[in-house]
Amino acid sequence: VQLVESEGGLVQAGGSLRLSCVASGRTFSSYVMGWFRQAPGKEREFVGRISQSGGSTYYTDSVKGRFTISRDNAKNTVYLQMNSLKPEDTAVYYCAAAGRAYSGSIYSTIPTWYDYWGQGTQVSVSP
Repeated sequence: VQLVESEGGLVQAGGSLRLSCVASGRTFSSYVMGWFRQAPGKEREFVGRISQSGGSTYYTDSVKGRFTISRDNAKNTVYLQMNSLKPEDTAVYYCAAAGRAYSGSIYSTIPTWYDYWGQGTQVSVSP
């Protein structure tokens, strides 16, 4: 599976941005999809994940109510809608795919649980 993320960008605090991640292959609907981010000098951080059907999502506390993950299995695409952006959201954002049967695992917040990664895209939020 190859994952290709859309271009990020620079937005002002309070603004919005939507990232997309397109997957190659015919088995996209069988993968749990996750979003992570990594700020300079920090470890890669879990943002959220979505189940194979899109019926279940889970987010880290710092983005709950502001970020939304969705997917379109017909288009092999997962989205990260980011609203009310804050300067502390500045990071390189990565999408990831996990070939797991159960999306609700507590390990779904850990990078090593995922099998495939996108190249990352920079999101910068100015004050």
